[in-house]
Amino acid sequence: MVFAGTMTQRLNNLYLNSIYCATEGEGALIGRPQIFVRVQGCALGCVNCDSKDTWEFGVNPPCHVDDALGRISALAKQGLKRVSITGGDPLHPKHTPGVLQLARELKSRKFFISLEASGTRIVHEIFDLIDFINFDFKPPSTKIDRAFENQAQLIIELAQQYPGKFQIKSVVQDERDFTIVLKAYNFVLEKLGHYVTFDWCLTPVYNPGEAFPQERFKLILQLNENSGGVFRVIGQQHKWVYGPDEKQV
Repeated sequence: MVFAGTMTQRLNNLYLNSIYCATEGEGALIGRPQIFVRVQGCALGCVNCDSKDTWEFGVNPPCHVDDALGRISALAKQGLKRVSITGGDPLHPKHTPGVLQLARELKSRKFFISLEASGTRIVHEIFDLIDFINFDFKPPSTKIDRAFENQAQLIIELAQQYPGKFQIKSVVQDERDFTIVLKAYNFVLEKLGHYVTFDWCLTPVYNPGEAFPQERFKLILQLNENSGGVFRVIGQQHKWVYGPDEKQV
């Protein structure tokens, strides 16, 4: 038997890695100062992930949503009203009850909320609440075993149900990655039957411990230009400024 108090406590819990303020360094919201709420725990394990410290579940004790709101409010004292919920994987079933509760509370306090979605599932209760969805399409270099058509179908669903409030992001390593992402783009374009009206952003891989990969950036830029410029190529500016190993920047 699950007592009501136990269930309420579980629903109000977040499993956090950190809460901090920084300027968004990638994607369509690049350059926007935000309060980042980073959850702890991800079951995917992308090979080129730059936040592998957020993978393991159970590292930190659960945090009550009210405590997280207090920390967010302290960082928002200068008028900052943007929150990015990231990870880890905020849409893992272990996280979704707490993330949903947090999103509800933040909306009641008139925060702009963006969320980093791994591209593996759509959670309508959460997506209906938040203001902007950063949705991944995983190319081969991530080593994530996700069928091409399954990923593309989720993007089509987003375009149909959440127009104007999402972007697609793909972290790309090489020409093979680019080719698969372009194939996905054309698949989505064909199924939608009209021009793609959302940003599909390519982020060239910039690995921890790596010198700035100038030739990789040049390659992705050139491939995009040669393919009609259908993507936005946006690097990770926080890594240019602080280096690829610095956290919470």
